[in-house]
Amino acid sequence: MGGTGMGFALIVVLFILLIIVGTSYVGGGYY
Repeated sequence: MGGTGMGFALIVVLFILLIIVGTSYVGGGYY
């Protein structure tokens, strides 16, 4: 559970970060 759980958590965190950055980029400066 350690390796798989950490890998999944890392992917989720990166995905959420990508969504937050994309939303702030589109909503804030670009669009």
